[in-house]
Amino acid sequence: FQYLRRFDQGHNLDTFCYKAHSVEGSPAECLQLFLLHCGITDPSWAELRNFSCFLNVQLRDCEASVFCNPDFVEDTLQGF
Repeated sequence: FQYLRRFDQGHNLDTFCYKAHSVEGSPAECLQLFLLHCGITDPSWAELRNFSCFLNVQLRDCEASVFCNPDFVEDTLQGF
């Protein structure tokens, strides 16, 4: 949710890192962003859950990757 929220607001996500204990937005805003970005018209709860779990795994791996570390790649892979 934190990534999707910043993406929609046009923030640079290259330097953002998820904060587990940071509460942002409302449950309604979270659901609205998931519905907007999941890519399925009228998704079921299971499809929304799968989307959020998949996105979570992908973003966790991205944060752990040296290729996505802005200190390492500098401007070579900006936006990767």
